[in-house]
Amino acid sequence: MPKAEISSKNQTNALTPNGSEAEVRSYDGSPDSKYTVVARRYRPRDFSELVGQQTVVQALTTAIQTNRVGHAYLFTGARGVGKTSSARIFAKALNASADGSGKFDPNSDIAQAIDSGEDMDVLEIDGASNRGIDEIRQLRASVSARPSRSPYKIYIIDEVHMLTVQAFNALLKTLEEPPPHVKFIFCTTDPEKVPITVLSRCQRFDFSPVKTDQILERLQFICKNEGATAEPEALQLLARRAAGSMRDSQSLLEQILSFADSKITTATVHMMLGTADESRLTDVANALIDRNSAQVLSLLHQAVEDGVDAGQLGVQILGYLRDMMTIGVGASAELLRTANPARADELAADAKRWGTMTLLSAIQILDESLVKMRHSTQSRTLLEVALVQICHLQDLQGLADLIRGLQAGKSPPVVPPPATAPTEKKKDEPVLVSEPTAPTASATVAIASRSAIASSSADTLVSREPLLAPKVEVDSDDLNAELNSVSEILPNTPTETAEILSPLDYWEKALIEVDGMVSDYASMVVKIDCSKVALPKTEDMVSQWTAFFPQGADLAMQHCNDSSNRKSIESALQAIVNQPIQLVLQMSNLPPKATSAIPKPVAPVVNQPTLVRKYSEHPLVKSLIKTLDGDIVRVDVKL
Repeated sequence: MPKAEISSKNQTNALTPNGSEAEVRSYDGSPDSKYTVVARRYRPRDFSELVGQQTVVQALTTAIQTNRVGHAYLFTGARGVGKTSSARIFAKALNASADGSGKFDPNSDIAQAIDSGEDMDVLEIDGASNRGIDEIRQLRASVSARPSRSPYKIYIIDEVHMLTVQAFNALLKTLEEPPPHVKFIFCTTDPEKVPITVLSRCQRFDFSPVKTDQILERLQFICKNEGATAEPEALQLLARRAAGSMRDSQSLLEQILSFADSKITTATVHMMLGTADESRLTDVANALIDRNSAQVLSLLHQAVEDGVDAGQLGVQILGYLRDMMTIGVGASAELLRTANPARADELAADAKRWGTMTLLSAIQILDESLVKMRHSTQSRTLLEVALVQICHLQDLQGLADLIRGLQAGKSPPVVPPPATAPTEKKKDEPVLVSEPTAPTASATVAIASRSAIASSSADTLVSREPLLAPKVEVDSDDLNAELNSVSEILPNTPTETAEILSPLDYWEKALIEVDGMVSDYASMVVKIDCSKVALPKTEDMVSQWTAFFPQGADLAMQHCNDSSNRKSIESALQAIVNQPIQLVLQMSNLPPKATSAIPKPVAPVVNQPTLVRKYSEHPLVKSLIKTLDGDIVRVDVKL
């Protein structure tokens, strides 16, 4: 390639952003000169011009200076971060350095030949179009030939992950033990597709995305050399839009230069890219927070009328809400990617006003809608539906705060009494099905809150961690009492942590849920030992409960040791202790349990559906269900 394609006729020297002198490769605009795009004209030609990859630069230069250059390198990273440029610079440092120290003249014949792709000793191969085994066989046949004028013969394979499995296998032996004069440099954006056998033979360098301020500095440098003036906010938009890719930012800049000539404004950038300015995003966010659906649709209509693409607007709103969430949880303003960091305080106030839970639900709804929009011709309609759906979200943060307060024992808002007084029950009406002489029992009612959310996506967010209200203990003697406020009894409710500590007590409590003779026989157990054991052929641990029967209880142990009976006891235990149980039954020399002169109170034999149905009519329980919009999940009977 002639030199005119990579530089202008009138070349001068200027300072690069890092302060070193570099050739200004500007385009003079004459009809005779061939135009080269900005991304190629300002491609870094030595390590001093490489932006944002100081770690890689230091490692490669140190390897050359200490004579520790490997035979195979793998450069990975996102698009436009400098992988191929670094491979070329590294090849020039190896072949164009006169003293072998890695320092070279970018204007030397070897360096310019490598830049133009004409050097016979540095071969650039496109892995996507040369991916078969035949091409790799040709490469293997050519590696034995020595370089013509340089110390090394260097193969640069771009997008190496596109090679076939057979091609990789054919390359393995040559890659592991190449001739001393051969070096391999692989570049890829998808290292996960490269076989591990290839990865283990290479020195891997991960290229990080270029920081936004470094991209901005480079764009300012290019604009100055191109003779263009640009508003700082306009270049900031381009730098943030590039998302860490230097090449993307330069391509966007060239697109703007072609559209706006030498004057780049913020309005021009938004018009060319089909995006909305930040004030419009702020208005949409405020309308969402205020739950004003009509205003949201009006703002969306006005944006589309002004030339904003609906898909781009949805992406921008999602990025804006992401920044609001970032600031709302206390992160630094440096993490903002869409909003201006100078507005961090306003974002924090909006995030607090909306609530983290509601904001998370809105982000998920919008993200799912953007996925659908990519495969639909009605992208604007889908965006409108998503925004209206967000406006109709309930105050999920307020609901989460209410449940958290209930769990902490705080009083909820007072529930007003119903318009009609509940029907009084007869004084002699029994509450639980039990013997008339059975002692008084109390029940602990656990109520789980269910959030009435306007979308399935928001429901998924909340339901990942069920929010449980405090368990309310209701005495059966007080079931006929009318309560004016739920807050009168909440401070005295027991905690969810059970006070039973003995394994034998847990055993007896579990037997209440076991029916028939199994419960009678199992109640003869006199001792229980608990330990942790490993399950066979796995690394999981399980609690092993060893129950000891007394002397003379052989029949009882045999009955309980039946497969179905033992599983019923294990299931009841697991429901009590909330962990896997492995039950082992053994005989012992211990005497049977001593019978007490005072008979123990017998728990009422009532199944869960009956208990739930009975206690759901209690005024206190009904008030809690209405307050929390919940359901009864369990009723525990205590003597």
